[in-house]
Amino acid sequence: MSESNLEFDVVVIGAGPGGYVAAIRAAQLGLRVACVDENKALGGTCLRVGCIPSKAMLESSEKFAETRDGLAVHGVKVADVQLDLAAMLKRKERIVSTLTTGVKSLFKKNDITAFTGKARLAGGGRVVVSGDGETTLNAKNVIIATGSRSADLRGVELDGDRIGTSTEALGYPEVPGHLAVIGAGYIGMELGSVWRRLGAKVTMIEYLDRILPGTDAEIAAAAKKLFDKQGFEFQLGAKVTAARRDGDGCVVEYELEGAKKSLACDRVLLAVGRTPNTEGLDLAAAGVELTDKGRVKVDAQFRTTAAGVYAIGDVIGGAMLAHKAEEEGIACAEQIARGVSHVDYHAIPAVVYTHPEIAAVGRTEEQLVADGVGFRKGAFPFRANGRARTLDDVEGMVKVLADANTDRLLGVHILGPRAGDLIAEAAVAMAFDASAEDLALSCHAHPTLSEALKEAAMAVAGRAIHF
Repeated sequence: MSESNLEFDVVVIGAGPGGYVAAIRAAQLGLRVACVDENKALGGTCLRVGCIPSKAMLESSEKFAETRDGLAVHGVKVADVQLDLAAMLKRKERIVSTLTTGVKSLFKKNDITAFTGKARLAGGGRVVVSGDGETTLNAKNVIIATGSRSADLRGVELDGDRIGTSTEALGYPEVPGHLAVIGAGYIGMELGSVWRRLGAKVTMIEYLDRILPGTDAEIAAAAKKLFDKQGFEFQLGAKVTAARRDGDGCVVEYELEGAKKSLACDRVLLAVGRTPNTEGLDLAAAGVELTDKGRVKVDAQFRTTAAGVYAIGDVIGGAMLAHKAEEEGIACAEQIARGVSHVDYHAIPAVVYTHPEIAAVGRTEEQLVADGVGFRKGAFPFRANGRARTLDDVEGMVKVLADANTDRLLGVHILGPRAGDLIAEAAVAMAFDASAEDLALSCHAHPTLSEALKEAAMAVAGRAIHF
């Protein structure tokens, strides 16, 4: 491409869910767009080594575990169930390849120019791409969408093999005899579930006195009881001080109730959260300021402190969720092209893809209490749901929180089968400022799992029918 063709209306740095969606929407709005990413395979962490491959492994491992342990109740007898881990991993890679190729096709369809390399801001609307040499792109607008990476922990010696992050845990060449997971958040619980189902002993080591930080406490406590039954071992309130390779295995050292403890295991997964990818962008030189937490500082329209530079997704504040980044990507593109944008941050769902799944939208009961908001609560167990009975998947419940005065939905929390799909109805309802009564009066097909949400909404007013 000649120098004269390196002028763009928008240059997006990062081709993850936020970046590639922003690029596509900007192109749809008639802007000339380029997108820069370090990887030729587009889609970012989520698609390559995050959301998609982990869900592929969760699905495959769940099918394996169900075939081995859960089909007899349905009258299906299976003997000598065997694991072909190589085939399972190959399936995961095939899904990733298909979807990254799909993003490439979308770029071609929308006439988006892709550049492979590491980008940095050079000020004055210039973006320098370092790959095979250096290329300077001139942009009227720049969108930073570089996402996040796994957070480090002092004392944990990552070696990219025996002691690694979620990236390594998605491709272990064999099932670990004993896997230690540092961090019982959603990443740790999901990947711990994969390897537990495939036969590993899994020990979750969590600094807090509970699992799944940020999740409604009642739901998290109920989930832990189920994970206990599944064979997880938990060390809660434990401060990890070191993790190191020891021959063909590993040793994790931690403090628990004032005592020093040591755990020998085969592999260690560090899953203590994620940190924004801002290194190497030369943000300071371009006039882009960071918050005290290391995230890019933006206003309500995603504008940074540098003129013409915007930021979205994991590098700014809020939940580090792919779909949140997508919403911001669309809104940011529309802000640039039309001067208006909107994201409803009160109606962004979150899902933990364990079994049972855990999903939520809105505020937790603890947040409402802390904020002094009066509310009413309705709950309904899946044990009383006909469809859950036919699925032989009855653990968990739906919990609805509504304003005590207006009945407006404030939060919905689900622990149970297909919670990740069920939460969409609640998210849409909240986006339209629906009340618990609105949900309660809406007809739901029978028999379906969604009836549990209707019943929980009815329970807010004390009139659940089937429980």
